Order: sequence, then C-alpha cells, then structure tokens
Amino acid sequence: MKKELGIYLALFIFLALGMHHKEWLSHPIEHAMGLPHAGAYGFGALHPFIFALIVYLVIGLFRLIAKAFSAKKEEK
Repeated sequence: MKKELGIYLALFIFLALGMHHKEWLSHPIEHAMGLPHAGAYGFGALHPFIFALIVYLVIGLFRLIAKAFSAKKEEK
C-alpha cells in the first residue's frame, strides 16, 4: 500500500509541475490559493487529484498487463 501511495504522490507531483511549472516556480502560494476557483472541466479544486487518479489507473492497467505476461513466461 505504501508503494502504491508513493507512486500516486510522485505521479501527482510530476503532473502538477509538468502542467503548471511556470505558476509553481513564479508564484506557488497564489497558484495554490486559486485552486478552489479552478474551472478545469467542471472539477474545480479536485481536478489535480482526479487527473492524477486517471493517469494512475491507466499506468496500473499497463502494469497488470505486463505482470500477466511475465507470469506466463515464468510458467513455460
């Protein structure tokens, strides 16, 4: 569970800095305080968590597929 939480948090930070690097480097406090008024696709303040969760689930799907194929190779 700790590993998965760490992966999610790292992904969250990577996506936040990747999408809003100018804002986080120039005025991070104002950017964080404006989060409740964000209008990203109607999600508002929850949009960073929702988008990070979506990307995490997509990556998790690929991890499961890779794990399934590696298990089949070990059987042979």
